[in-house]
Amino acid sequence: MDSLRFKALEIIQSRSYEKHKLDKIEISDIFGSLVFNEKAMRKYLAKDSFKGVKNAIESGEKISRKVADEVAGGMKSWAIERGATHYTHWFQPLTGTTAEKHDSFFELKDGDPIEGFSAGALVQQEPDASSFPSGGIRNTFEARGYTAWDPSSPAFLIRSNAGVTLCIPTIFVSYTGEALDYKAPLLKALNLIENASVNVCRYFDPKVNKVSPTLGIEQEYFLVDNAFNLARPDLMLTGRTIIGHAPAKGQQLEDHYFGSIPERVNAFMVDFENEAYRLGIPLRTRHNEVAPAQYECAPQFEEVNIAVDHNQLLMDMMQKVALRHELKCILHEKPFAGVNGSGKHCNWSMGTDTGVNLLSPGDTPSQNLQFLTFFINTIKAVYDHADLLRASIASASNDHRLGANEAPPAIISVFIGEQLTKVLDEVEKPSGKKSKADVNKVSNVDVPKIPELHLDNTDRNRTSPFAFTGNKFEFRAVGSSSNTSSAMIVLNTIVANQLVEFKKEVDALIKKKQPAEVAIMTVLRQYVKDAKKILFEGNNYGDEWMAEAKKRGLSNIKTSPEALDAYISKKTVKLFETNKILSHRELEARHEILLEMYMKQIQIESRMMGEVALSQILPCAIEYQNELLLNYGQLFDHGFALEADQSKEYIQRVSNHINLIRSNVFEMIEERRKANKIDDARKKAVAYCHKVRPYFEIIRYHIDKLEMYVDDKLWPIPKYREMLFMR
Repeated sequence: MDSLRFKALEIIQSRSYEKHKLDKIEISDIFGSLVFNEKAMRKYLAKDSFKGVKNAIESGEKISRKVADEVAGGMKSWAIERGATHYTHWFQPLTGTTAEKHDSFFELKDGDPIEGFSAGALVQQEPDASSFPSGGIRNTFEARGYTAWDPSSPAFLIRSNAGVTLCIPTIFVSYTGEALDYKAPLLKALNLIENASVNVCRYFDPKVNKVSPTLGIEQEYFLVDNAFNLARPDLMLTGRTIIGHAPAKGQQLEDHYFGSIPERVNAFMVDFENEAYRLGIPLRTRHNEVAPAQYECAPQFEEVNIAVDHNQLLMDMMQKVALRHELKCILHEKPFAGVNGSGKHCNWSMGTDTGVNLLSPGDTPSQNLQFLTFFINTIKAVYDHADLLRASIASASNDHRLGANEAPPAIISVFIGEQLTKVLDEVEKPSGKKSKADVNKVSNVDVPKIPELHLDNTDRNRTSPFAFTGNKFEFRAVGSSSNTSSAMIVLNTIVANQLVEFKKEVDALIKKKQPAEVAIMTVLRQYVKDAKKILFEGNNYGDEWMAEAKKRGLSNIKTSPEALDAYISKKTVKLFETNKILSHRELEARHEILLEMYMKQIQIESRMMGEVALSQILPCAIEYQNELLLNYGQLFDHGFALEADQSKEYIQRVSNHINLIRSNVFEMIEERRKANKIDDARKKAVAYCHKVRPYFEIIRYHIDKLEMYVDDKLWPIPKYREMLFMR
């Protein structure tokens, strides 16, 4: 009982889980209580200061230094009254996680201790930029960088046993002004799509003054006992199990999805939900996901910038709260082989300040010209920039999902459903008949007492990477651990750019004396013809679709190093520079950062594979092999020739796996050494992808075979059957 595995089992077996006494909490009473939101601002700010912040949020007006100073004073009073002793600029560097540097409110003024927090501290902070990824924009010895307050995302308090900290959402830029984060280009993209959408909306309603893209992020995750996590070096350091034989029972019975939530898991869910509510995160849904030990939570729709901030905050909080329950929350896209991985489904739409969802078809979508305009322009944008969308979700961890017969494939396609397909057919080739979406269509299930079901205007296609789901598009290919900003920067930029081009084309026709409606339909008809190749209603997992997509000329870029090239294509550079989202230099930097991140993740996994194989698996396998040899000798000595021959054959199988593990590990190490000598970031990432990574599956195959042969009491690390079926 000396192995990490059995120590973990002993720890778990020795625990006595007390039932969590959950406080009776009215969500409405605690919601947003740790957020410096509109309610708090009204209480702690003067009317003019409150108005200044509101104008900044709603119309983009700059906040004066005087107003900023008053906001700082009110924010400080609010935070200190709730126990805060420190503040931090909370930002999202290109590491993919969040970052913070805490400063105390405490300062000495003329020798007297006071709590200070000025406009300067609120608006701007100077973190060391040299140790964050910059892609060559900054030299290591050039350390200066700046964080700058984002008033559109409210400040909040983070509590821990050690104290309370005021967190101020900010952008992060270099000394020379380049964006070193995800938030700065996201805010630019959101401003771009707001202006472009308003201009198009005014064809239909001159009263529209603001359009807000909205986002609802479904977050999938796994939970395992933390003792198992600590006993699995691969899981602890890479976020996934790089070895492990599939258990006899996995997800094949389909009994976990929407099943009864285990009590221990439910206690964790309630705990982190209550924390989320206090931080203003409007969680609505919790349930078991498809794979054993996999779960999901989802909030209401929010404005995109706030939704992204909340998701980053939520991921961090889930992992912290899990530890209170002696659990490990795993956000990796593919922590366990043989069962479904995790995604982050991004439900995206646009709404006007007049209360209209621009992606809601209405009763007759063929007659709802405003809906068709935004619907078709979005499809056209996805068609024109499919490779860039693919790049926005590329990572070493997400490569395990995309195209892996369980998640949307690496081919970007759009699902819109049967009814809307008919509508687009009518737009392309008008027959004179008007299509009508059966919004009141019902299904009679022929069971007494059960009411009729009102059907949506589309079915759901869970295999599609970009699916229309009634009144929104769902970008399903985003990875569970990713910062959603990456996908949202691209999606909002390409749709905004498309709307700008659309308006130019329509206005040109109107100048030629075409009526506005005729001009709009003329342009939309051409867009449908141009983009219909990307529409697909069938099974995206099937081999038939791979062949069909190739015939249509759609890209199928399965690995990240190749997918990331879209960031530096002439087309992408023109898109981002024309719209002033990112410069050529910033795009080159991000390309290099993402390549380096990919390479480093594969490098870490390779090192971990070698370490686990050589220091844990082979010693236990050799010990078992020696036991078999001893048994073989005794059988032979005592005249059991037939039995000895059978034992010899079994020993040979074990020995072959041992030898192949050893030889492949050393070959992998040699390929890693060769790759490490490459200076060019892309060539190095490609070498890790195509020369080093293929050894993972080879080595894993032989290790997993040994797991089936080696005496259970000798196996050193927790097995899937122990980790995945926690009750």
